[in-house]
Amino acid sequence: MHADEAEVDEALVRRLLTTQLPGWASLPLRRVPSAGTDNAMYRLGDDLAVRLPRRERAAHSADKEARWLPALAPLLPLAIPVPIAFGGPIEEYPWPWYVHRWLPGDDATEIPIAEDIGAAQELAVFVKCLHGVDLPGGPGPGAHNFFRGVPLIQRDTRTREAIEALGGSVDTEVVSSAWRSAVSAPPWAGPPVWIHGDLVPGNLLVRDGRLSAVIDFGGLAVGDPACDMLAAWRVFAGPARQAFRDVLSVDDATWARSRGWALSTALIEVPYYERSNPLLVSNARRTIAEVVADQS
Repeated sequence: MHADEAEVDEALVRRLLTTQLPGWASLPLRRVPSAGTDNAMYRLGDDLAVRLPRRERAAHSADKEARWLPALAPLLPLAIPVPIAFGGPIEEYPWPWYVHRWLPGDDATEIPIAEDIGAAQELAVFVKCLHGVDLPGGPGPGAHNFFRGVPLIQRDTRTREAIEALGGSVDTEVVSSAWRSAVSAPPWAGPPVWIHGDLVPGNLLVRDGRLSAVIDFGGLAVGDPACDMLAAWRVFAGPARQAFRDVLSVDDATWARSRGWALSTALIEVPYYERSNPLLVSNARRTIAEVVADQS
C-alpha cells in the first residue's frame, strides 16, 4: 500500500521472537487479516498478539502507546490493547514492535454496525470517557499521530487536493460545499482532550453482538474532540448517528467540524488506496455519500 512499506512476514516475526522474546518463540503464529494500513498483526498462541509497524510513520507511535495505554486502559469502558512486552529493530527490520494480549472479536468491517443504536451508544460512552480523562502531560497532535486533532483548517490544502484528484468520481461542487461548511465552523475553544484519532470500523471489535474493544491507538494525542466524532459518519448512519450524538451532547460547531473530519479523511483515502485497499475505499466512499446526504 505504501512506497516506504517494510516486508513483514511470518518468518520475520518468528526471527524477532526467537532472538528477543524466546519464551514465546515456539507458540503458533498466524497473520491476522486486516484492512489496516500502517501495522501488521500476528496472533501468537491463543492469548497474545504481535503488532509491527509496516512503515516509519507508524513506528513513531510505539513509545507513546507504551507510555500511555497502560494508564488509560483502566479508565475506559471498552478493552484496549495494552503492550506487555517489547522488541527492537534488527538488520532486516528497522523499528520497535510489541506484544499485547489478544482481544477477541471481529472488526466492524466484518460485522457492520452502521444502524446499531446500541453500538452507537456504547462507542459514544467510550468517547465521552476518553475525552474526560484527567491525565496530564499527553502529547499534542503531530507527526506521531498523523496530525489527528489539529485545527480542521490545517487540513484544507490536502482536502482540496484530494477533491481535485477524485475528479468526476465525486460531485466536486457538492463535496467542496460540504467541506467549506465544515472548515468554516468555529474552532475548538476548550482545553485539548485525549483522542483516539481514528475511530473507523476496522478499529472497533464486536463480540456476541456488542462492542468489545477499540484498537489501534496510533492516532492517540490530546487535541480537538471533533476528530473522534468522525465515527458518526465513518461508522454509523441514520438513527444510530443521532444516538451517538445524543450521548455526547455535541454542540453544533463541534458536530460540524466532526463532519469535516469524516469528509476530509475519506476524501484523502480514496485516491491513495484506490488500487491497494478496496475495503477501506468502500468505507471512505460510503462516508462521503453520508456526509453529502447529511449536508443537503
